[in-house]
Amino acid sequence: MFVWDFVADAVLGQIFDWIYGKLAGFFSEFFEMMNMMGAELFDLPWTQAVVLFFSRFAWVLYAVGLVVAGFEYAIQSQSGRGDLHGLALNGIKGFMAVSLFTTVPVELYRLCVTLQGTFASGLAQLMGGEDGSIGSLTRAAMGALNGYGAFVGLFLLILLGYAVFKVFFANLRRGGILLIQIAVGSLYFFSVPRGYLDGFWNWGKQVAGLCLTAFLQTTMLVAGLMVWNTNMLLGCGMMLASTEVPRIAGAFGVDTSTRANVMGAVHTAQSVINTVRMVSSASG
Repeated sequence: MFVWDFVADAVLGQIFDWIYGKLAGFFSEFFEMMNMMGAELFDLPWTQAVVLFFSRFAWVLYAVGLVVAGFEYAIQSQSGRGDLHGLALNGIKGFMAVSLFTTVPVELYRLCVTLQGTFASGLAQLMGGEDGSIGSLTRAAMGALNGYGAFVGLFLLILLGYAVFKVFFANLRRGGILLIQIAVGSLYFFSVPRGYLDGFWNWGKQVAGLCLTAFLQTTMLVAGLMVWNTNMLLGCGMMLASTEVPRIAGAFGVDTSTRANVMGAVHTAQSVINTVRMVSSASG
């Protein structure tokens, strides 16, 4: 009987080991696939057409802004305040930015998603590579669940589901947010040749924050799933912390929302309209 209990315990440990490893690998690959779907959005023909439209629109705004910057330089030169070096430098910056603003965000996002998938897979292999550890960790998790009681265990499972679904929907919409950011970023190129770079730099920080969130949020979730096997409360804490990555990034100046971008773009569009009206009234 003792031998049978020992064999059954070993077999059940191997079964739990296999199930837990498959679940962890599934979540890692699933969220990597969701993030990659956001990058694959830009391979669709209609998305490429939208990006091409805003690229052409950005070139038009850049050309208009460059002409306006030339007029401003001519006006300032009459009072001896013209800066030809600054005008040329801003023109070069604008040319490089308008040439790359539709490709660099997408490639940076692809890179972050690929790094996240590689890192999560390596983390899962590292946690599962120790001899005899997974079975003992699984049995410890089962014992911890029994120790917490039915209601506390159910509450922890609800927290697990909340974190997983929140990260799931965040990954689902991230490709669309990147497309919106590219569209809104085209409106800043009227100001870049004129030397007003604050709005464009904020736009760049938001793109970087989106890519950082894509990497860090899913990585924290997978790490929480790994820790869940040994300490359920700590694992829940890490998974819930993964949902706070955008807010923490925004607190340090890397806002991932599109609210600030839209407000800055509206202000830029209003300045374009006012400049066109001023030039039209002066020529009339």
